[in-house]
Amino acid sequence: MTREYDEKRDFIRIDIDCGIVFKKVDSSEEEMTGQVSNLSGRGMMFISEVELEKEITLEVNIKPSNILTPPLHANVKVVRVIKQRHEDGYEIGGVIKEIYDDEE
Repeated sequence: MTREYDEKRDFIRIDIDCGIVFKKVDSSEEEMTGQVSNLSGRGMMFISEVELEKEITLEVNIKPSNILTPPLHANVKVVRVIKQRHEDGYEIGGVIKEIYDDEE
C-alpha cells in the first residue's frame, strides 16, 4: 500500500464514529458525553457540547459498537479546543497519557 502524501505523524489517524464518556481527573463533576471522530496510537479528536480548557486531564471511556474495535479506558490531556464552524459543539484534541488495563 503506497501513500500519495507525506505522513508527518507517528501514528495514522483512524476515522471512527462512536460515543465517548469523559470527566475531569480528580473531579467530582458528573460524566459528560461526546462523539469520537478519530483515534490514533497517540491521541484522539472528539466532539463535545461542553467547551473544555486546554491542559486539563480527562478520564475517557470509549466503547465502540462493533466487536472489531476494542474499548479504550485512558487518561487524555486536552491540547486543542476549537469551536465548530457550523455546529454548536467543540472539537477537542487530546494526547493519550495513560491507558488502563481493565481486564481482570
